[in-house]
Amino acid sequence: MPEAFDWKLAIGLIASFVYVVGLFPYIRDIFAHKTKPHIYTWLIWILTQGTAIGGLIIGGGGFASIALVISLLVVGFIFLLSFKYGTRNITRSDTITLIGALIAIGVWWQLDNPLLAILMVSAIDALGYIPTFRKTYVDPWSETKISWLLAGIGSFLIILSIEEYNFLTATYVATLFAANTSLYVLIVVRRKFLSNTSGE
Repeated sequence: MPEAFDWKLAIGLIASFVYVVGLFPYIRDIFAHKTKPHIYTWLIWILTQGTAIGGLIIGGGGFASIALVISLLVVGFIFLLSFKYGTRNITRSDTITLIGALIAIGVWWQLDNPLLAILMVSAIDALGYIPTFRKTYVDPWSETKISWLLAGIGSFLIILSIEEYNFLTATYVATLFAANTSLYVLIVVRRKFLSNTSGE
């Protein structure tokens, strides 16, 4: 049993390291005015990630929560940076998405059902990606590619570090993995497509 415990702890620590390393170039590019975070996306993530961490702990996720706690601190920092360095490319559909997410968050806070709360927080978190997906489709260079690759890898490692697999522990992290990986793929595909069409 101690061997399994150590293995899960090691994976959780590696996931934390991957997340932190991946966010360094993201923050660097924000200050360099290359990456322009979408403030709506990061606001929604602050509101949802704390609950997801609670669900992981309640569900017995154990060491998987380490990386998410660290990630939450950095998400909060990037949200603050978004006020000054974030994108000005905010559309009506982005605002509608934010309002929908906030309404859903209001409903979710009234729930006395951990499983339903995690399902809702996962859906709301996925909604949070929509403004960034839209912005990235238009301007794939406004996001830091390596950061989203490492976020996808980090999410996968968090899944591996979960001590007890169930809907409470796995749903949110699986959503993160799918969304982070999809955003990375979108950046790669759109950059290649736009470069080819512009004759570069």
